[in-house]
Amino acid sequence: MAKIRVGVIGAGSWAMASHLPNLAKHGDVEFVGVARKGKDLLEKIKREYGFKMASQDYRDVLNEGVDVCIVGSPSGLHHEHSKAALEAGAHVMCEKPVTITSVDAWDLVETANRERKHLVISFGWNYFHMVTEAKRLMDEIGIGNLEHMTVHMSSQTRELLSNTGSYPDASPDALPEPGTWTNPGLSGGGYGQAQLTHALGLSLWLTGARVDSGFALMSAPMNAPVELHDAISYRFDGGAIGVLSGGSAHLGAHKGIHAVEVRAIGDKGQILVDLERAAVWHFSEGKETKLELNDDAGVYHCAGPIDAILSAGRGEAFTNESPGELGARTVEALEVAYKSAASGKLERR
Repeated sequence: MAKIRVGVIGAGSWAMASHLPNLAKHGDVEFVGVARKGKDLLEKIKREYGFKMASQDYRDVLNEGVDVCIVGSPSGLHHEHSKAALEAGAHVMCEKPVTITSVDAWDLVETANRERKHLVISFGWNYFHMVTEAKRLMDEIGIGNLEHMTVHMSSQTRELLSNTGSYPDASPDALPEPGTWTNPGLSGGGYGQAQLTHALGLSLWLTGARVDSGFALMSAPMNAPVELHDAISYRFDGGAIGVLSGGSAHLGAHKGIHAVEVRAIGDKGQILVDLERAAVWHFSEGKETKLELNDDAGVYHCAGPIDAILSAGRGEAFTNESPGELGARTVEALEVAYKSAASGKLERR
């Protein structure tokens, strides 16, 4: 069996906790090159996963020639790293948010199309059975024209975003560097960039919505360097309205499960997707569908995007449940929110 030559740019805490172990589950993966800062940890990763080379310069990885590249560097570097990988001939799985600015996000979409390569964004929930079934219901039956949508998320990031601790799933061998999350030049902001990008990746995928304009309030208690909480009102293309809220919960809250809920109402029906309570309910023109789900059906993991990008590397047919254009739409929504929070005004895309 031909091996899939894999490179990793930015082997940080989440890559070590999730991406690398998920790659290692596939017997046809060849670990070619890895790049990150810090020689000691870099060498440890090289030994543990059998990478042929390791460097603090990402270009050295691409020069080795890879079929697939995992980009897990800080968000402010995603555009540079992902574009270079695409142009070097690799399919790319990029961490969320795909970029900080929408101009950069759409540039990556155009680059992937031009290079005829797949761009997958690490929205893990989009690959869960409960979400793919919800998407099927929306694609096959729908809710008509979207009129209103509410999205709420709460997750254990209070300590991480206030520089007082970490998050529960962090790799003990590589605790996240504070600047990756709380230096706006690298992260683009706080809770919105760190977590609401997931909620947007889910809700905009289910509905196909695109943000037109928005007004946002953000707060940074505990003298946090970035916002811990977000409250955003949106208008979408086509005239629908909606709200997005996000809050940094305390460590131990939600019993390790993220609270994420999407409710969308159209002119012919409505849908609920609740990851915390493992619920999917769809209603259209008098017909109700409720999925039977296990209680842990919404517990987060990020195997799906890795499986998808490896399928791309094999040349297999697969469904990209988190394509680059979706990533770009989430960046647009976040960009509008941060502009509004700074200006105190309604801002347009």
